[in-house]
Amino acid sequence: MLYPRVSLYAMMLASAGIPLYIHLPQFASVNLGIGLAALGGILLAIRLFDLVQDPLIGWAIDRWPQMQLWFALAAAGGLAVGFPLLFSLSAGPLALPKLVLVLLLLFSAYSLGMILLYGRSATLARQSTPRALLTLAAFREAGMLSGVILAAIAPAVLAALGAAGQGYGAFGLVLGGLALFTAAATLRLWRRPAVTGQPLSVTALTRAGALRLLALAVLNSLPVALTSTLFLFFVEDRLQLPGHAGPLLVLFFLSAGLSVPLWTRLSQRIGAKQTLLIAMPLAIASFAGAAFLTPGSLIGFAVICAASGAALGADMVLLPAMFSIALTRAGLNASAAFGIWSFAGKLALALAAALALPLLEQQGFQPGAANSQQALRALSLSYAVLPCVLKTVAFAFALTLPSERATQ
Repeated sequence: MLYPRVSLYAMMLASAGIPLYIHLPQFASVNLGIGLAALGGILLAIRLFDLVQDPLIGWAIDRWPQMQLWFALAAAGGLAVGFPLLFSLSAGPLALPKLVLVLLLLFSAYSLGMILLYGRSATLARQSTPRALLTLAAFREAGMLSGVILAAIAPAVLAALGAAGQGYGAFGLVLGGLALFTAAATLRLWRRPAVTGQPLSVTALTRAGALRLLALAVLNSLPVALTSTLFLFFVEDRLQLPGHAGPLLVLFFLSAGLSVPLWTRLSQRIGAKQTLLIAMPLAIASFAGAAFLTPGSLIGFAVICAASGAALGADMVLLPAMFSIALTRAGLNASAAFGIWSFAGKLALALAAALALPLLEQQGFQPGAANSQQALRALSLSYAVLPCVLKTVAFAFALTLPSERATQ
């Protein structure tokens, strides 16, 4: 039951990652009356807080390995409190400061749980071999994708079942309950003896090849961050497919989840880098295809969701596993390194929101309203063209990684 517990904990954490960036713009603008530019600024400011917080969390986890159970419970507790608070907020003069405080709680709990889960790869894997670490990564990312699917569609499902306020209030309670259940069900997971390594240094990370992988992770996260932030807007306002966003999100993440075992098996045969170089052009083609879609193109966008979802599955399982393998081979403390990794990933999401949302507002885009061609063109450029360019840059960078043999 070791790996299923890993999947469960990952599923809980995933609800505070990409799904928040999917739902938050709509919730904040419609339910709280907060502008897109203001929300983008809030998210970027919180990432500046993470610049200090995430590496400190990683350092603390490595400094006190005997406390990993309490770190795990603290992360789950923060999510259990934060989710109901967030989605119970209402419009008013104090809506903005309340939102900031609740987001700080949620993202701090998310950081703590993610850094612990990824930094303890050598502890949670049955062995410290590259093959075992890739297997652990497959279970972990399958759980992540299950959580993303659950959180992405839950508001729509709850609203269809009669929940008020687009289902967001009930959504917060469901996620809070999931966090409490996960905390109880994964206690044994965190009682395993912690495997730790040597302290980090820039020189050690460079020699291990971890800094190059970190740079690639940031580049590679930006396209997904943009499309995640703008997904609902693109489906409902650009493609004019109201009511289809939920099923399309399910298709996207289900495709990612189903692809994980295939990418894992392929990487164990030909190596993680070679597998990544196969998956990345699939994402580039998907972004490019989205730029040419016309209103009502449901089937075309469904194909793009399936293809880009499969490409995301490779990103999720391969890059963290490659980073973990590099750290394990070098005998370095993984939690501190994944503290930096966590900040880098969230920085990409925040940069996407901070750049794209104010730009759309400047071009006159308003969610759910009748938008001009100029506003819709800006949405298409932000959702499809810019991610295509960024993913191409990431692919070119991936080509420069050292060659490797198939993982044993």
